[in-house]
Amino acid sequence: MSAFFGPLDAEGRVPPRQQTRAAAFLTSAHGALARQFAAILPARFESGWQTELNAQLHHEAEVVSLLLRATSWVPDVALVLLTMAWETSWLPQPIEGISDSRLAQAVSLATFAHAVHAGIRPAALLPVEANASDPFVMALRRTEFESSRALQAQILFLKSPDLLPFREAVSAALERRHVEVRKLWAEALEGVGITDRD
Repeated sequence: MSAFFGPLDAEGRVPPRQQTRAAAFLTSAHGALARQFAAILPARFESGWQTELNAQLHHEAEVVSLLLRATSWVPDVALVLLTMAWETSWLPQPIEGISDSRLAQAVSLATFAHAVHAGIRPAALLPVEANASDPFVMALRRTEFESSRALQAQILFLKSPDLLPFREAVSAALERRHVEVRKLWAEALEGVGITDRD
């Protein structure tokens, strides 16, 4: 087990099996985020925080598109069961104490997005000798960079005055999502010889 991708090939590229597993997880998570952002995107914006939803939707779609093209995909039979577990975990979760279903749905999505953007740092798995011009390496770095911008929007929403009466419920939901996402990411990596450093 290693804390980084590898061993790299002679050109400094991540092994295709590790690329496939990491990209499959990331496209599953970011694809789920894109679908959920699309589902709650209103026809007309009524609150300030809703204006960010459109940008978030396009960010998630960009991540999926980038990874699909930059990854050297190889068969991975474990993905049949893993993907089913991931997709089930990404489903919206109820938020206790919030009776407004639209707001509860937005909080559920924001906690999921926060967990994905803050809890998964794929570029941190790249060893220093990784080929900086390799498409997969560039895609991971781009994904992590863009996620940091998206994370700021989730923080602003989750700390907004609209959610002040529900602070305890929001904090509990956020903690649950972070634990769940980190666990699934660690399990995905362990299957291809990478240990979780957290």
